[in-house]
Amino acid sequence: MKKIRSKVVQPHNATVSERFPPLREVTPETQLEIRSTPVEEMNLYPLDTFEYEYVGNRIEIEFTSSEFTAICPFSDFPDFATLRIRYAPNRRCIELKSLKLYINSFREVKIFHEHVVNRILEDFVAACDPLEFHIEGDFNVRGNIKTVVRASYQKEKPKKAPALGRQELTRERGRSVR
Repeated sequence: MKKIRSKVVQPHNATVSERFPPLREVTPETQLEIRSTPVEEMNLYPLDTFEYEYVGNRIEIEFTSSEFTAICPFSDFPDFATLRIRYAPNRRCIELKSLKLYINSFREVKIFHEHVVNRILEDFVAACDPLEFHIEGDFNVRGNIKTVVRASYQKEKPKKAPALGRQELTRERGRSVR
């Protein structure tokens, strides 16, 4: 079986790199150029949060954004999607206006479907530390192919100390077992 590896390319011309994002990679078989926007250049609007006043009362919050747009790193054409987000807040909730501005800030970003879903997951978890988070990117048909990307996060539960047996429990209390 032939091992396929893509090649990472360094920009060689300053005028090209000023007009386009840096050439990140060239596909191995068809030599297509990948010009994704580097994370540090995405200029995404920050997600803001507010205190969840009912910590311990589990709720689920769902958002749907039917007008998500990003740019294809190959073609420079827009990619359209419906984003479905569901999460269970821990101590903080996401503020809706900041979420709308955050989602809209992808309009100038060259990013793959798979990467945008993971980028949103990472940013959301970093902003509000939810108990649980699920995202689905339902992208419009492109070239006769429908793409749906899903990702999830579940906060690890704190580990409990092992239960003490009856003998250990009574010794800790300073009594003997009879």
